[in-house]
Amino acid sequence: MQAELLIHADWILPVDAADRTLAQHSLCIDRGRIRALLPRAEAEQQIQATRVLELPGHALIPGLINAHTHAAMTLLRGLADDLPLMTWLHEHIWPAEGRWVDPEFVADGTRLAVLEMLRGGITCFNDMYFYPEVTARISAEAGMRVLAGMIVVDLPTRYAQDADEYLRRGLELHEQYRHHPLARTGFAPHSTYAVSEEPLARIRMLSEELEVQVHTHVHETRDEVEQSLRVQGERPLARLDRLGLLGSRLIAVHMTQLEDAEIARVAETGTHVVHCPESNLKLASGFCRVADLLAAGVNVALGTDGAASNNDLNLLAEMRTAALLAKGVADSAAAVPAETALRMATLNGAKALGIDDETGSLEVGKAADVVAVDLGNPHTQPLYHACSQMVYAASSNQVQQVWIAGQQVIRDGEPLTLEPAGILAAAQHWRNRIAESDLESNAERE
Repeated sequence: MQAELLIHADWILPVDAADRTLAQHSLCIDRGRIRALLPRAEAEQQIQATRVLELPGHALIPGLINAHTHAAMTLLRGLADDLPLMTWLHEHIWPAEGRWVDPEFVADGTRLAVLEMLRGGITCFNDMYFYPEVTARISAEAGMRVLAGMIVVDLPTRYAQDADEYLRRGLELHEQYRHHPLARTGFAPHSTYAVSEEPLARIRMLSEELEVQVHTHVHETRDEVEQSLRVQGERPLARLDRLGLLGSRLIAVHMTQLEDAEIARVAETGTHVVHCPESNLKLASGFCRVADLLAAGVNVALGTDGAASNNDLNLLAEMRTAALLAKGVADSAAAVPAETALRMATLNGAKALGIDDETGSLEVGKAADVVAVDLGNPHTQPLYHACSQMVYAASSNQVQQVWIAGQQVIRDGEPLTLEPAGILAAAQHWRNRIAESDLESNAERE
């Protein structure tokens, strides 16, 4: 067989049905796809590659999928820490966004996020933010997969004045990218408390018509649920169910406030859940019952949330936190083993985004979204079980090589499609502007 690239690695974690760890295997890539996955000795006999890459001490994993984030919020990282969610949102984040968020902000913030995510082995992200057309463009230019959220809120912003305009702009974005190989779109109504029933009903109808996902915050905090009961007379999940939004196209993010009957209903409808453990911990939002959801057959993926509430976009760290937290919540050390945590960060994310036929696992015929992690680092030695070391010990700086659809975007830890110096200079520029504005605001209040 002729091929463009043959990679020899000490371990391959394909995230297949058997959760195998393959030792001394090789991965063959040609024309952007995985063409073979076989023992090294057989690969050397059967495959003639233009380029052969030796990766001793490395493990290959599928590209990580960040199933929930607000990429451009990297520029607000650390602006307002150690505050409860609603205080953080209403008194700090939303005012800052109202003053600063424009296409330039989103472009610079997204570049910073994409740089961080690619360096950490994330090859695809599901985004919810203003100016999604900018997010889609910046991500595609960097060679990264994105599900750009067609955001909808009731409140007027610089981006749109009302739900009708949000939807109109979103549909224009969808039309622009509907045949793009890397950038896709989905509806992103912020939440049931920020989007009223009429636009939610329209989103349900349009998602079915266009066959796209719907991505929203649900049951993030106890206060959200209590407010919904007071104002609307029902829990947020029940409202979405009544409007017909529960189902295989719904990506429900956070879900820290779940009753047994709700877990059963989520499983029955095929609704996807995205768990954001570190953001939930930092904002004291509550605990997602991950082990119970998985036991019920719910597809649970992982997200970092935005860098303003995490404060990083490190999905390797998120896997570890998710596994450890699930054990504590379930009172069982066997809850969410390493193989399950890796699946949540890869194939489960692809399923939630509706792209599991294209990516999420290292299987013949799928796109070559591949990450090589150096497990020879002191953090991951000695090595008895590659998957356990990947989840419980590896750090993002051990990511050395990243390919997306066969295109190498990280080589020896350095980006090939982005210029870090310019990205960091832009981040510093925004920091100076925003910090100066904060000082002025504080002086006025005093």
